[in-house]
Amino acid sequence: MENIIELIKQPWHWSIAGILIGLTVPILLILGNKKFGISSSLRHICAAAIPANIPFFQYDWKKQSWNLFFVVGVLLGGWIAVTFLQNPNEIIIAEKTKQALEAYGITDFSRLLPSEIFSWQSLTSLRGWIFMALGGFMVGFGTRWAGGCTSGHAIMGLSSLQIPSLLATICFMIGGFLGTHLLLPLFL
Repeated sequence: MENIIELIKQPWHWSIAGILIGLTVPILLILGNKKFGISSSLRHICAAAIPANIPFFQYDWKKQSWNLFFVVGVLLGGWIAVTFLQNPNEIIIAEKTKQALEAYGITDFSRLLPSEIFSWQSLTSLRGWIFMALGGFMVGFGTRWAGGCTSGHAIMGLSSLQIPSLLATICFMIGGFLGTHLLLPLFL
């Protein structure tokens, strides 16, 4: 058992994660004719918790409750990974990427997320609140406008050969590149 835990703690090649994520789609379709996506779970939570008369939230969310268990499993799995399965080795980052991040003032590469951006101190600063509010609005607006999130379109939509998902994924990627190279330097 200890050997298995040590194997899980080691970094794996990116293709293994890709294959496992890719297998999620046929498993969901075969086992229950379910679509993969995370953003719809927020709608289900709102439909269950908000008693208002909002048409968007008036549907039988209980039929989609499996999605809520899926999200709880994702959160639980993340907690288990952080608590019990941390990789003790230094995180490997390409030298060119380090140089680009250092130009933005990010110098802490000891953790998976840089503490200059992802810490309680950064989060509670004015910049942190702007990041959360602006980022939350952009993600929420984009998800609603595109009719789904990146995981839904890029994983589920592309695997089922949907043209709108291809267009949405292309737009997500363009937005990510523009945000990284044009907007992020303004905020860091």
